[in-house]
Amino acid sequence: MTRKRIYAVPSFIVQLYNVLTNNDFLSELAWRGLIHDSTPGLDEHLKSGIVKGYIGFDPTAPSLTIGNYVQIMLLTFLQRSGHQPVMLMGGATGRIGDPSGKDAERELKTYDELDHNLKFQVEQARKLLNFNADTPNHALLVNNYDFYKDMNVLDFLRDVGKYLTVNYMMSKESVQRRLESGISFTEFSYQLLQGYDFVLLHRHHGISLQMGGSDQYGNITAGIELGRKIDDQKLYAVTTPLLTKADGTKFGKSSTGNIWLDPNLTSPYRFYQFWINADDRDVPKFLRYFSLKNKEEIEALEAGNDMQSVKRIFAEEITRRIHGEAEYQSVLAVSQLLFDPKAGPDTCRSLDLRSLAQVAEEIPSPEVPANVVQNEVDLLDFLSEYTAILGSRSEAKKAIQNNAISINKEKISSLDFKIGAKHLLQGQYIMVENGKKNKYLVRVVA
Repeated sequence: MTRKRIYAVPSFIVQLYNVLTNNDFLSELAWRGLIHDSTPGLDEHLKSGIVKGYIGFDPTAPSLTIGNYVQIMLLTFLQRSGHQPVMLMGGATGRIGDPSGKDAERELKTYDELDHNLKFQVEQARKLLNFNADTPNHALLVNNYDFYKDMNVLDFLRDVGKYLTVNYMMSKESVQRRLESGISFTEFSYQLLQGYDFVLLHRHHGISLQMGGSDQYGNITAGIELGRKIDDQKLYAVTTPLLTKADGTKFGKSSTGNIWLDPNLTSPYRFYQFWINADDRDVPKFLRYFSLKNKEEIEALEAGNDMQSVKRIFAEEITRRIHGEAEYQSVLAVSQLLFDPKAGPDTCRSLDLRSLAQVAEEIPSPEVPANVVQNEVDLLDFLSEYTAILGSRSEAKKAIQNNAISINKEKISSLDFKIGAKHLLQGQYIMVENGKKNKYLVRVVA
């Protein structure tokens, strides 16, 4: 068998880098509370040279989530410590289904869906880590489908399956918890695939460290066992605790579902608000898991008394990093429009279509035919007949007389006021307020 020769980077380079950056990977993880399990000898191994460490991501969803971002941060800290992070995209394992953390059999995705998800997640990944080839420890992307696309089942059973006993595989927690409800051979074999990934990644890319959540430890140690038995190699692992919120619910979800990294699935505004509205008890954990601030900076924030201010600082940091400066500024504009009593007509006019669409997700957004506005319409009819913001013309009249109605942040006092095309924001929306709390973004549709 021909194997690629892997040239190790001298240890003094890594040691010098860590001295200059004051950044040791395991120490960094330890104070951040990010170590659940690790294998013996890992600390010495990390001091021996630039270590390549990987985490696998199966493309079973249309986007990475904030739950996935816990592992992205692990790769980030590895890279900032002078080592080389590797994202393994599960083009093959995604077709099988990981039983870890699941109480029932996964529904298999179509190949087209998996390929679409993988392509999109790769695009996301390239924005989250440093893949610049000029950087000595630049991030790498590998697809495990390349390992298996030309391998037949006989080769796999002979070259891989013979090295792990059924007893060993049955002992894994991901299998044990499914014995009563049932587990298919497909999902039972998942640990063989993930384990052999580790063997091939070491063989072809010199990758000696696998990382992941604590629920992956059984699959990871299967890879370490295969590496020892098949190639007589010493491989290493470190896992993180599973992140849960103080109320016991699963991290990464809100009352409306998953928090996605794709702005089309979770708007930057809603992403920002997820952190702003977090339980105060969760904030120290979030800071340690996701902030790039150093230990002294985070401890200083934790020592402060104004938790809402800490949330804003953290929400700004992570929103800028995930969505960029332009989206963050849009988030601030949306927040100002919705919550700042000093916001005026200029605030409305400053919002672009994307920002207005984010506003429309947060407040009631009745639709009105375009021809109604193009021809101008009495405000009384607009509020009652066309938008149902108020139940009748008499209610609308009373609200105007009480100085409660605003159009695009301008108070309306005239009962003869007409709504027309000149009131459209970006040609599509009209902001209506009835008092301080009742806000609407009317969408004008063709």
